[in-house]
Amino acid sequence: MNEHIVVLEKLVKDFDGKRAVDNVSLRLSKGEILGLLGPNGAGKTTIIRMIMNIIAPDSGNIRLLGEKFSEKIKDRIGYLPEERGLYRKLKVLETLSFFGELKGMKRDEIKKKGNKLLKKFDLENYRNKKVEELSKGMAQKLQFIITIMHSPEFLILDEPFAGLDPVNIEIVKDIILEKKREGVTIIFSTHLMEYAEKIVDSVVMINKGKKVLDGPLSEIKSMYGTQFLKVNYNGNSEFVSSLKYVKNVRDYGKEMEIELQDNNNKDRLLKDLMNKLSVNSFQTTEPSLSNIFIKRLAQTNQVDKGDDK
Repeated sequence: MNEHIVVLEKLVKDFDGKRAVDNVSLRLSKGEILGLLGPNGAGKTTIIRMIMNIIAPDSGNIRLLGEKFSEKIKDRIGYLPEERGLYRKLKVLETLSFFGELKGMKRDEIKKKGNKLLKKFDLENYRNKKVEELSKGMAQKLQFIITIMHSPEFLILDEPFAGLDPVNIEIVKDIILEKKREGVTIIFSTHLMEYAEKIVDSVVMINKGKKVLDGPLSEIKSMYGTQFLKVNYNGNSEFVSSLKYVKNVRDYGKEMEIELQDNNNKDRLLKDLMNKLSVNSFQTTEPSLSNIFIKRLAQTNQVDKGDDK
């Protein structure tokens, strides 16, 4: 049986009479990556802050690494908050030393690991610069280095890709996967669904404080069907959404993700597309995580509107 690194049981949190987190439970096994997803204001950051003991739940239980939260456990966790917190007047090396020592690291260990990570993120020439002299993206990279430098067993990453260019997003993504291979358990929250889809093992989606979707990503994709087609094309595709056998279209100008009413209309769709478009590729695909996210939010919001009547 897998060891549960994170156990949340029926968490509830209210702010000024408004329920921010409503009876949320989840379990996360060793070496698993969980995508904590949801729109702005859904309650994701509140859940993360409760896990980190920054705020206390009004009810419910939290166990991390087999124990209740403590200062001892805190040193085994790496936390990248949504609101970054660096001391602007400190130099980069001073910043690494300060946060490394807070986590119980020795100076030679900080120097060795810190310099290696600075080089990996192309920051070695900025080691003697003050934080206030760094660009937003550089400061974000430094914050990520601080989060992982002490080799935590459990990582919580709140919007880890914010402020990064595509090259550095790839570096962060590769490090997240490297940590997974080392057995590190990871929760991360992001709005970049295309990256979440590539690396998560399981998903918990929060909307208006409630858990609305939970499970392994493969099972969730299977649950949402196989009536999806990805089409790469040239031409004017406005007509596609009006086809009676088409349920939904997400169009990006050169590529479409099309959901059919049923699979029997694939050949019919291809024929109609080729009559009006130059079709470069046409393939059956699983629904994207972004598509599932939008669809599930629409479903839950519709239920909430019905409840309000």
